[in-house]
Amino acid sequence: MMKLDEDLLKKYAQVMVQYALNNGHGINKGDTVFLIGQECTRDLFMAIAREIYAAGGNLISNYLPDNTRDNSLPRFLLQNGTDEQISFFAKPYWQGIVDAADHLLFIISEPDIHYLEGLPSSKISMMNSARAPYMKMREMKEQAGKLSWSLCLYGTQSMADEAGLTLNGYWEQIIEACYLREDDPVMKWKAVQKEIEDIKDKLDALQIEKLHIKGDDVDLEVQIGEHRKWLSGGGKNIPSFEIFTSPDWRGTNGFINFNQPLYYSGKRISGVTLRFENGVVVTSSATENEDALKEMIAQENADKVGEFSLTDKRHSRITKFMATTLFDENMGGEFGNTHIALGNAYKDTFTGDMSAVTDEQWADMGYNSCPKVHTDIISTSNRTVTATLRNNTQRVIYKEGQFVLD
Repeated sequence: MMKLDEDLLKKYAQVMVQYALNNGHGINKGDTVFLIGQECTRDLFMAIAREIYAAGGNLISNYLPDNTRDNSLPRFLLQNGTDEQISFFAKPYWQGIVDAADHLLFIISEPDIHYLEGLPSSKISMMNSARAPYMKMREMKEQAGKLSWSLCLYGTQSMADEAGLTLNGYWEQIIEACYLREDDPVMKWKAVQKEIEDIKDKLDALQIEKLHIKGDDVDLEVQIGEHRKWLSGGGKNIPSFEIFTSPDWRGTNGFINFNQPLYYSGKRISGVTLRFENGVVVTSSATENEDALKEMIAQENADKVGEFSLTDKRHSRITKFMATTLFDENMGGEFGNTHIALGNAYKDTFTGDMSAVTDEQWADMGYNSCPKVHTDIISTSNRTVTATLRNNTQRVIYKEGQFVLD
């Protein structure tokens, strides 16, 4: 196990508590944070907990045993539990957590990235689906402007092995991507966020009707839809360089290949190709674990797009495949990245008051509803994105891995 430098740990914790939470503003005195992490994240978990207390906040701790193939509670449950046990959801407990917390902070880490290997995808989906009511509770409080969340990454040997990196090399990507060697990484993040928001504001001002994404392995049209705005991470993910929106799912047509693998239900899915007609995935394939891809898409409304995103290579210092969506969807490299998410839409891309919109109105606007699934699939190949504006003019907004808006 690698021992992180104390100064870097403290800076990482400061980024999460003083910047990431509260949508890029940091927590306020008296705020309550629900902190989730496995045993292997102990040093960062403790550093973040101390930083929360130092900021005058309160802590609800969810410190979990490491998930490994020979010692994992979820694996034991999936192998030995009944369907009723696998789909158990303690509603009063989770409602209490959501009611009590102002912020949720997840330390993503996999001590054994393949800990669910060999288990049926249907059982894993059943377990994941049981958490759908919790996601709905969170969504409602977030829409009311009373809840924020963020994610960060803690590297392990298993994750480094999966990415084909040394553990030191893996952590080097984390340190660089999160600006942890800056004298004041919190200030650096705020400056970068301002640059990203400037791009986002220019995209909003264009009033885009639809996008055409064209490259050697993609020919896809995405309808943006009315009452939409673009968003950036704004602290929700660390790191986050992407600029994204939730399109009108009904206007997605064409095909896209993804040159980056994704991880779903503990399985690596590679070589994904999707073809859409009128917003619905009509054919899907993968060169690795295609059954897991089809299992995911078969869930209600998981065959529709919930997010479209672009990352500008000028902001991201991530240059390596990291075997985790949090980093891979923010990759910079030679051509930045394009990703779409199948499943649930982000309703905070709506230009009005989220809390005043009914479920029927969300559906009428083409916001996909799929609380069980939001799975990002990523491509880093070169592509050109051309926007058709509401005045029927066209302009290229993205090429060679960066936005072209000036």
